[in-house]
Amino acid sequence: MTQALRTLPATRAKDTRPKLRIFEFKSDIPASWRLTLGVAVWVLFFAIWQIAAWSGVMPAILLPGPGKVLTALYTLFTEQGFLGDVLISVWRVMFSFALACAVAVPLGILMGAFKSVEAFFSPFVSAWRYLPAPSFIPLLLMWFGAGDAQKLALLFIGVIWFLITLIADHTKAVPKDLINTSVTLGGSRWQVLRTVVVPAALPNIVIAMRQMLAVSWTYLVIAEITAADAGIGAMMMRAKRFLHVDQIMAGILVIGLLGLIFDYLLRALHRRAFQYLDEYS
Repeated sequence: MTQALRTLPATRAKDTRPKLRIFEFKSDIPASWRLTLGVAVWVLFFAIWQIAAWSGVMPAILLPGPGKVLTALYTLFTEQGFLGDVLISVWRVMFSFALACAVAVPLGILMGAFKSVEAFFSPFVSAWRYLPAPSFIPLLLMWFGAGDAQKLALLFIGVIWFLITLIADHTKAVPKDLINTSVTLGGSRWQVLRTVVVPAALPNIVIAMRQMLAVSWTYLVIAEITAADAGIGAMMMRAKRFLHVDQIMAGILVIGLLGLIFDYLLRALHRRAFQYLDEYS
């Protein structure tokens, strides 16, 4: 009896210990789980890809396995100067996206902060948002030729209208109480915009930029397959002529990897710049 009483508290403590579960709403998980799950999805993806290649569901020339694609990627970098194509593509994406942000960020903030600005620009921005960017390729080729200007213009058109809309929406979401309090304390319109509205909306603006940078990468190949002599898309088109599917898939992998790297960098920037947010506390 005495022995049972001695073990009772330990048993109760063990029973009441919180259980660690994977599926909990908005509950954080250990870093080890996050890493394991992130690696597992890629292992599963490559395993399914390899099984599909072995199964013979498609000819080997049209569906090479991961090993052949990685070998082709190594050959591209070591023997065919693919690094130059990658750097050119990165420059095109980053330069065009910087131009889009230079226009979209101030305009989106003004549209979200002032109804008069929104009333003036919104019909124009909304109309352009529904026009597919690739439909402008014939015009851009006639206006700018087949050089970098045409590709930069297409990447610019592909993201700017959605970026303006997202930034305007995030700016509108700034609590009105913050603005009214600032005005009551004597702040002018531009002071309130600079010291209240912009800092409050900035974390979500960076998220919008991160989202639209991913869209810019999706337009890269479209921009580069038209009369291009350099870039990842140009390499893929050259590979298509000779049915080098392994090189095409290698180019797709590189674009995905580059997008992942830039997404991680923007996430790290967001965490570092906005450490005060609840999600980082």
